Amino acid sequence: MSISKKVIVITGASQGLGDGMVKAFRELGYRIVATSRSIKPSTDPDILTVAGDIGEPETARRVIREAMSRFGRIDTLVNNAGIFIAKPFTAYTAEDYANVLSVNVNGFFYITQLAIAEMEKQGSGHVVNITTSLVDHAIDGVPSVLASLTKGGLNAATKSLAIEYAKRGIRVNAVSPGIIKTPMHGAETHEALGNLHPVGHMGEVDDIAQAVVYLDGAKFVTGEILHVDGGQSAGH
Repeated sequence: MSISKKVIVITGASQGLGDGMVKAFRELGYRIVATSRSIKPSTDPDILTVAGDIGEPETARRVIREAMSRFGRIDTLVNNAGIFIAKPFTAYTAEDYANVLSVNVNGFFYITQLAIAEMEKQGSGHVVNITTSLVDHAIDGVPSVLASLTKGGLNAATKSLAIEYAKRGIRVNAVSPGIIKTPMHGAETHEALGNLHPVGHMGEVDDIAQAVVYLDGAKFVTGEILHVDGGQSAGH
């Protein structure tokens, strides 16, 4: 199948990293299934948008069902949806905990099960999980236990799934970003956040999008946690 016929599902696709991935893969000729709570319909016939809470099983079912109905296959799934709540550990509420687990873990679990089931039928596929370098290198002053708990789990699941499906034509990788310039970080914070990286600046959305593009074409790479973090995971 030519690259122009490949189909990619991207969660958390309405803004930030997800929106950047939609643009990058569309430029490469992929057909795209984009989902998030607030996503709007697209005028591009090769972009299918599905609005919904990715932490809900029915949203995952609808995304995969509509993807198969519209395009007939799923070649790549990018689990990009995620939330980050920076609070001291003892300040997290039960609602914080539930919300982070719903998006970061349930949002991975339900749709990945369904996507891999379809990939198995065609004998090929690729899953990319977006995690965080805070898992590998915690930063003083940036409380991140719930991010580490959930995204660290995705790093482990990435390796486990990569081995489980290696002989079935399905690859599983992760991209582990540093702090990226997205709408969640006001311009007034960029200098301070940039200084948290050894290179001295924040990353750009396209840095992450191109890392996912690389992994999608890297047929001999599976089980990889690709750090795109300005050296953050290496040390300070």
